[in-house]
Amino acid sequence: MSMSTTAHQTWVALGPAGAAGSIHRHGDRFSVRLRSGSEERGPFDSLEVAKQALHAALGPGADRPEFREH
Repeated sequence: MSMSTTAHQTWVALGPAGAAGSIHRHGDRFSVRLRSGSEERGPFDSLEVAKQALHAALGPGADRPEFREH
């Protein structure tokens, strides 16, 4: 009998005005959710790509948020 485990992790994106969104890991895929919306974006193949996608979704000129594992 084999057992598989699926990793679930969350990172919160923090900007000057507080939480801007979050990144969620489901196994080997990542999804992005903005604070201003409820729809998930993705899946993305890596954490770095998910961070870039969240930053881009904040709009032109937005500072890159700080990401903290939650």
